[in-house]
Parts: sequence; structure tokens; C-alpha cells
Amino acid sequence: MSENKIKIHIRNNHWKKGSLPCDLEGEKNSSVPKDLFENMLNKYPDIKDKISYLVDWDDDNWISSMKNADILLAWNFPTNGLKEIAPNLKWIHIVSAGVNHIYPFDWMKKDLVITNSSGIHAKKAGEFGLMSILMLQNHMTRIITNQKNKEFVTLLSKPIEGKKVVVVGTGSLGGSMIKHISSLGAKVIGVNRRGGKVEGCSKIITFDRIDEVLPEADFLYLAVPETNETKGLINKKRLNSLKSTCGIVNIGRASVMDYEHLRSKLERNEISGAILDVFSEEPINRNSKLWDTPNLIITPHVSSDDHGNYVKLTLDIFMNNLKLFIENKELKNQVSKKFGY
Repeated sequence: MSENKIKIHIRNNHWKKGSLPCDLEGEKNSSVPKDLFENMLNKYPDIKDKISYLVDWDDDNWISSMKNADILLAWNFPTNGLKEIAPNLKWIHIVSAGVNHIYPFDWMKKDLVITNSSGIHAKKAGEFGLMSILMLQNHMTRIITNQKNKEFVTLLSKPIEGKKVVVVGTGSLGGSMIKHISSLGAKVIGVNRRGGKVEGCSKIITFDRIDEVLPEADFLYLAVPETNETKGLINKKRLNSLKSTCGIVNIGRASVMDYEHLRSKLERNEISGAILDVFSEEPINRNSKLWDTPNLIITPHVSSDDHGNYVKLTLDIFMNNLKLFIENKELKNQVSKKFGY
């Protein structure tokens, strides 16, 4: 191999308890197999001859390969001592949209660039979000709880038109759901960092004004990453400000909401129902009280992963950025070192 070729280390992770990925299906869905990488590379003949790469697993060749690597393509990796281990490293692409598992970025060199796979989840997340809101509108969390209790109770509902949906996080995940739900006549209030316009929203506010809209929410939809700004955003006080008929969906990060207080409110029927897709520990401990919480649906972090296409879509972003990297141009999907997304 020529010395002047760009060297890429591709790190895959075997699943193990308490780490990412958290099960075998997660491992399959997030891994970059050599044959798939080569097939994608064949679509970019102008790139192929300019790179060398190693598809690796865990720490098998981590130290020896990263010593000369210019680029790292990975989901999860050890950040401790990376400056010394990989002195030539210039760019890391994360095989996911979320990067909270490697944030804060105090381990980074100043000139190191991180990009993510933001955008690849939008279509699937939008459909999952629409489904979740409609399930809550049609009392499905309560109907499932009644089924567990062998109770046949008539629960009637109306169309979603006119209902107020507060969406916290209006990026690709939240924005995709907003387009779906607004087309059915729901009134959407978007909450984001800058207060910028979003298609389908009747109103947009910044995070610091969220208390103005929570009491009027028929549904609260969370689609934000974990950052210093979002951690603990939906705390006990804010959960208490929601009306008892409000339904909640969280596809962002568990740290954004006080799950223990949510659980107690669900048990007291002070929240209509909730659908949670993200948790601080995954898989959830078998002894967790969440399993037996009434009017709660637990989904195992599946809201936004496009099964079978996830890695292909990621590699599309990576290959297009690789072209820009070779041309010494600015990369797309860059992660803010300050905000972590």
C-alpha cells in the first residue's frame, strides 16, 4: 500500500451487557461488514485508489491500526488516550446520530472533526412518532394495561385534528414526525435551541420558554439528544405542569426526563399514557419498576433505525464526506463541540 494513501480504521463492536450495542440485533444493525463497505466503495471509483482501510472488531487491531489512521469510522470506541494512540487522526464519523456516549469532547484534539449520521433516521422516526401519537390519542396504552388486567372497558376517542402537540427537538427526527402529524390537522408547537422556523409548526419557541406551552399540551413529544442544555429538561416541576390528559413520547434520550416521577404520575393516573423508547440503562434491568407501570409502553430503542438500510445510509453520508475530505473541503453533518450534536 502506498504511504500517501488516506488510512481509514473501521471499528465494529461485538455486543455485551452494559455497552453499545446492547444486544445481538443491535450489533448486526450497526456493524460495517467488509463486503458492504467494498460494495459501497465500488460506487465511488475516484475514491477507491486513494484510500486504504481496515475493518476491525473491538480492540483486535486498535492500537496498531490507529497509530497511522487518518479517519475513524465507528459507533463506540475508547476515547481515553486517543490523542496519543492516534496522532494523525483528523476525522471521526459516528455510525449514529447521537454522540452523547462520547460527549463531552474533552478528549479531542483541537483540529479533530466529528461527523454523525444525522438524517438517516428521519423517515423511520417520523412514522414511529406518528404511530405513537395516534396510539396515545386512541388510548392504546390504557387498552393494553386493561388487557393485562383482563378488563374490558370502552375507551372512545376523537380524530387528532385540533390537538396541541408540543415537540421538543425539531431536527430530522422531530421534524419528520411534525410533517406527518400536522397534515392530520394537529396544532404543533416546536421547541428548539434557536427558535428557528420549522415546516408544520404553528409556533416555535426556544428551550428557555418551554414552561409557557407545557400546560396546554395534549401530547409532549421529545426528540432531543443529551446535551448540557437538554439534560433534566423535563423535570419534576415541568411534569407536574402537564394536564392529566396529556400523553408523552420520548425517542430522544432518557436523561432529558425524570422517569421516576413520570412513573409515579402514571401510577396515579396524572398522565394519560406514555411511550418510551430510550433508557439510561439498555437493556432495562429485569427488576425495573418501569416494566409494571400502568399505561406505559416500552419499546427497545427501535424508533428510528431503518432495519437493513441503516449502515447503507450511513455509508452514503460517509462516502460523500470522504470525497470532500480528499478535496480538502468542509465536511457535512459536523457535530458541534460545544453543544454535542
